[in-house]
Amino acid sequence: MEYPQVKTIKLCIIDDIKSVVEMIARKPDWQDHGIEVAGTALDGEEGLEMIRREKPDIVLTDIRMPRMDGLEMTKAILGFAPECKIIILSAYSEFSYAQQAIRLGAMDFVKKPFSLDEIVNVVLKAKALCLQEQQEQDRIHAMELKIKESLPVLRQEYLAFLMQHQIAEHSAKSRWEYLGIPLAQHNFVVFIAEIDHFAEKYFRQPVQEIELIRFSLQNILEETVAEWTRGIIFREAANRYVCMMNTDDSGVAAQIAEACCANVSRYSRCTISVGMGLCVAGIDELADSYGQALSALAYHFYTDGNAVYSYANIVHKPQAVNSYSLTAEQDFLFALRSGNRDKTGLILNHIFGELLQLNPLPAPQYVENIGYELAFKICRVMLELFPPEKVQVLAQRVNQLRSRPHPSLQEIRSLLEGLCAEGCRWIEEERSFESNRIIHQAKAYICANLHTSLTLEQVAKQINLSQGYFSNLFKKVLGISFQQFVMHEKMEKAKTMLIEGLQVQEIAMELGYEHRRYFSEVFKKYTDMTPSEFKISYLGRL
Repeated sequence: MEYPQVKTIKLCIIDDIKSVVEMIARKPDWQDHGIEVAGTALDGEEGLEMIRREKPDIVLTDIRMPRMDGLEMTKAILGFAPECKIIILSAYSEFSYAQQAIRLGAMDFVKKPFSLDEIVNVVLKAKALCLQEQQEQDRIHAMELKIKESLPVLRQEYLAFLMQHQIAEHSAKSRWEYLGIPLAQHNFVVFIAEIDHFAEKYFRQPVQEIELIRFSLQNILEETVAEWTRGIIFREAANRYVCMMNTDDSGVAAQIAEACCANVSRYSRCTISVGMGLCVAGIDELADSYGQALSALAYHFYTDGNAVYSYANIVHKPQAVNSYSLTAEQDFLFALRSGNRDKTGLILNHIFGELLQLNPLPAPQYVENIGYELAFKICRVMLELFPPEKVQVLAQRVNQLRSRPHPSLQEIRSLLEGLCAEGCRWIEEERSFESNRIIHQAKAYICANLHTSLTLEQVAKQINLSQGYFSNLFKKVLGISFQQFVMHEKMEKAKTMLIEGLQVQEIAMELGYEHRRYFSEVFKKYTDMTPSEFKISYLGRL
């Protein structure tokens, strides 16, 4: 990494001999060396005032001067500008003073008499040291900037770590202070806010639009919490925020969570579900409050969102709940096998109705498991009746919902209702197909036996059905009763036979009527004409 270098180093010269000052200031070509003579002085006090004003990088000063000698001035300069490089000019007899100046912090000394080359060399040595130190300062400054820029990310990572892990209090506090987390280190409540129906609502939205929604929601949450107490909110997932705030009052915490819920609904197109943990005393207990908030959030299984659920409401829930009765399950599966969609719906409502009447409500995972258990039993019943490849469609629906985190109760019920509706539809279609096949078989038998009396009992027995069931099925499929159909077929055949020139007596015998007169009465009732009138009417139309 490259760091910017100082273009010009400032040099100040102090000596009580004016000619020495002028020689050092003017003779060397300081500009070629990247050095600017910022000022000169002829005594220590004047020199110190100049140094305070000009803030030079290098000071070249005589050890012996009126009003303030080089030792005093070295002490004073290094007191307010410790980074300044001081070079002492001293005669051989003043060597002990020069050593003392070095001990005080001067960089180097030059013995008198000296040459200009000696002066230039020692100043360039000081310049190199200035540049080296400045590069190091630039590097440190750049690192500090990077750390400062990274602090929000480091804070979030650390806070997310505290949500998941217990950590010793002294260790937590030192890291807390280093990261500058703007909360008191005691009395916390954690709540988790989740955007309702996030996947369904926003999966088709552009990334920029989704990011804008998330940003605005975080702002609403932060501003709401800030009206009550100090808090920090960070994103934990695409649709989830974690808030930790300072309070030891669970009632106030609940009010803040409710206000967050209300403000998100009021000022955005979204709603949120909030799960709230219990109050905890220290940083080392934050993971407890977070875990409680997560458990509370799961209870939005029972809602459609836009609500707050507190762990305080579920902490005393019973450990186990009696499952629905075996009789209810048997009735449900029998109704399903019968294709009775209405009955399956009633039993499902009864099963879930009993669960929802429990106080407190059972753990969401328990109810969710009941739902999936019933779903797979529906699939097994369908496998008894239909090919596996057909039932696979239903199984895929179940697995699709199971792959989603935290489905709602309504989604579980909708899944079961959908599976029942589809299964009952298949059964109805299968029955309709089978019914058609049976009735067409009966029709064929009737048409082939028009010369007999053709009773309902006779035909039902022929196709292995009870008289009552056959009679109902016949009318359901064809829309007319068995007797009406038999009469229709016989009379239509009688018309054809009359047109073909057969005698009435022959037709009556052919259609199973023992008496000619009875046949004629039936024919007239059907056509409003006697057989003779029908034949004359037909021939007249030719």
